[in-house]
Amino acid sequence: MIVSTTPQLEGYKITSYLGVVSGETIIGANVFKDFFASITDIVGGRAGAYERVLREAKATAMAEMEMQARSFGANAVVGIDLDYETIRDGMLMVTAAGTAVKIEKI
Repeated sequence: MIVSTTPQLEGYKITSYLGVVSGETIIGANVFKDFFASITDIVGGRAGAYERVLREAKATAMAEMEMQARSFGANAVVGIDLDYETIRDGMLMVTAAGTAVKIEKI
């Protein structure tokens, strides 16, 4: 499956738009507290453990979005938007959303 933040894919023609798809991941504050308590790799103001958790959350949200797109019969998702939101009680939500499409090579 091809996924892109752009509305079009170079070398491909969109043959049908199948609908909006999304994937969400929520990470609890306790996860971050545990990571911050054990961080030993902070260099130059960066927290490697924290960044790994965020990358994992993004990957999970993207995978869920792609799974939903496949269930729609799509072979690509265009116009993807990634959003990071803090929600109540210190929880973080990562959302990936885009448009499921069918494409064919030009």
